[in-house]
Amino acid sequence: MKRVIIIGASGHAKVIADIVIKSGDELVGFLDDNTELPDMIIGYPYLGVVDNFHAYADSCCFIIGIGNNLIRKRISERLDVNWYTAIHPSAQIAIDTQIGEGTTVMANAVVNTSAILGKHCIINTAAVIEHDNRIGDYVHISPNASLCGTVKVGNLTHVGAGATIINNISICGNVIVGAGGVVVKDIFEKGTYVGVPVKTRT
Repeated sequence: MKRVIIIGASGHAKVIADIVIKSGDELVGFLDDNTELPDMIIGYPYLGVVDNFHAYADSCCFIIGIGNNLIRKRISERLDVNWYTAIHPSAQIAIDTQIGEGTTVMANAVVNTSAILGKHCIINTAAVIEHDNRIGDYVHISPNASLCGTVKVGNLTHVGAGATIINNISICGNVIVGAGGVVVKDIFEKGTYVGVPVKTRT
C-alpha cells in the first residue's frame, strides 16, 4: 500500500482521490496554494501549500491533480519526489502498455495493446486509446474521446471531450482539439482546431 499526496484540491483532484482510495492505497491529503481551503476536503486533510511537500517527501508519493497541462509540467519539473500513477480499477489496460509516472487513467478508460503513454498525462473518463498509440508527456485526453489505432499525440496537447482521431494520424505538441472534433489529417502546427472535420480556429 502506497501513501499518496495529491497536489491540487479542485474537482479533478477529488476524482484522483477516489482512484487512490479504490486502488487500496492510503490518501494522506492534499497540497494546494489556495490557503483559504477548508481543513478537510472530502474527508481528508488539507496539508497546506505545495512547498510543504518537503515534509512528506521521504514517506509519500505524489500525483498532480490539476487539469491544466502546462501547470502540471511546471510543478513536476520543480518537485523532486516519487510520483504516483493512478489507474482506476475499472480501466481496461493491455498487458504490454507502457504508462509514464504521474499519469492518471480514469474510470472506464481503455488503453489497448502496445500503446505508450507519457508522464503526467490525463486519460479521462471513458476515453479510448487504441493499439500502438504514442501519447507524449503532459497530454490530456478528455472524457469519451476516441483515438483510433497508431495515433501519435505530441507533448502538452489537449484532446477535447468526445473528439475522434482516426487511425494513423499524427498531432504535434501544444494543440487543442475542440470538443466533438474529428481529426482526419495530420496536424503539424500548434493551435486550436475545431469542427467536423477539424479546421484551425481563426
